[in-house]
Amino acid sequence: MTKMLRNSLIALLTALPLLAVAAPAAHEVVQETTDTLLADLKANKERYRNNPDDFYVSLNDILGPVVDVDGISRGVMTVRYSRQATPEQMSRFQENFKRSLMQFYGNALLEYNNQDIRVIPASGKQDPQRTSVNMEIRDGKGVVYPLSYTMVAQDDTWKLRNVVINGINVGKLFRDQFAQSMQANGNNLDKVIDNWANTVARARQARGDS
Repeated sequence: MTKMLRNSLIALLTALPLLAVAAPAAHEVVQETTDTLLADLKANKERYRNNPDDFYVSLNDILGPVVDVDGISRGVMTVRYSRQATPEQMSRFQENFKRSLMQFYGNALLEYNNQDIRVIPASGKQDPQRTSVNMEIRDGKGVVYPLSYTMVAQDDTWKLRNVVINGINVGKLFRDQFAQSMQANGNNLDKVIDNWANTVARARQARGDS
């Protein structure tokens, strides 16, 4: 399961940069921006491997504007804790969350090795406010990993809200990690926020994704 999740994450990150577009073009844009990201990775892979921070900056430039960091962060915190958070705490968590997300996924993406990626065409009428983009990733051994992106329309743009990888809900994984960290730290919200990157890193290492 750990290897499967890691391989799925590798494939996932090749297609994460969803550009801001009108709803009808969502599936087309996924494919177009996937090609753009892969071209950048191919041209700079060795430099990124030697200097991962450069890659995290590049990922943030591509993904930052199209990830619904506020929505994801509040979902990870859940209403129980987000209602307790001050605006400053919420802003700090969003920044830490985004940084850990780029590092977490960036490490996986650097292992990408020309997997076959197929965007499944949309079927039926699409909701203009919320839609899913489904994909299939075929690795070198022919194993297929299904992925599903939840995207929401915000200010005439599409933003990524959640991902399900081979049946594994990534948003729920982070949500469980946050709740466990709150319990372990005596519900000290500041401590959990400040140590969020370490929490994600330890979880990755525990699964053997490092």
